[in-house]
Amino acid sequence: MRTPSYAAGDSTWRIAAIWSAGFVAVLWVSEIIDTVLGNRLDVEGIRPNSPEGLSGILVAPLLHAGFGHLMANTLPLLVLGFLVLLAGLRQWLAVTAIVWVVGGVGTWLTGGEGTVHLGASGLVFGWLTYLLLRGLFTRNATEILVGVFVFFVYGGVLLGVLPGQPGISWQGHLFGALGGVLAAWWLPTRRPAAYALRG
Repeated sequence: MRTPSYAAGDSTWRIAAIWSAGFVAVLWVSEIIDTVLGNRLDVEGIRPNSPEGLSGILVAPLLHAGFGHLMANTLPLLVLGFLVLLAGLRQWLAVTAIVWVVGGVGTWLTGGEGTVHLGASGLVFGWLTYLLLRGLFTRNATEILVGVFVFFVYGGVLLGVLPGQPGISWQGHLFGALGGVLAAWWLPTRRPAAYALRG
C-alpha cells in the first residue's frame, strides 16, 4: 500500500485544501441560514451550567455572532485546518473531536451564568496549540518546523486565553487550547504515513 509522505505530492495538499475549505464553507452556510432565520440559532450556543445548554457543546463551533465574527475566524480556520489535515483526515477528525469536546465541556463548566458562547475560535486555539506542540512530542523535525512557522504567524493570538475582553469567550479559547495540548500529547502521528490523507 502506498503511503505518501509530507512532501509526497499535489494530491495530499489538494485534498487537505478541499477539506479545509469545505469545513469553512459549512460555517458560512450555517451563518447564512442563521441570518435568514433572524439569528434565532445563536441561542443554541453553550449556556454554562444549564442542562439545556449542554446541547450547545455539539453545535456552538458551527454558529457565529454575525458575519464579522465568522470573517475573523475564517482565515485562521483555513490555514490551521489545512496544516492539521496534512497529517490525514482521520488525524484531523481525532484532533478536532478532542478540541471540540474539551473546549465545549470546559466552557460549559466555567462560563458565566446567563451567557451564551458560540463560534469556532475554540477550534482555532486547539488546532494552534496542537500544531505548536505536536513536534515536541513526536520529535519529528518537520513537525517542529511547522510549529515554529505557526508560532510566528499566529502565536500572538494565544493572549486570547486571558480574561478581560468583553464579549469574548476566553473560556472557549482557553479550553480549546487545552484540548489541542491534550491531542498533541495523546494522539501519535503515524510514520512514515504521517501526512497521508488516504490509507
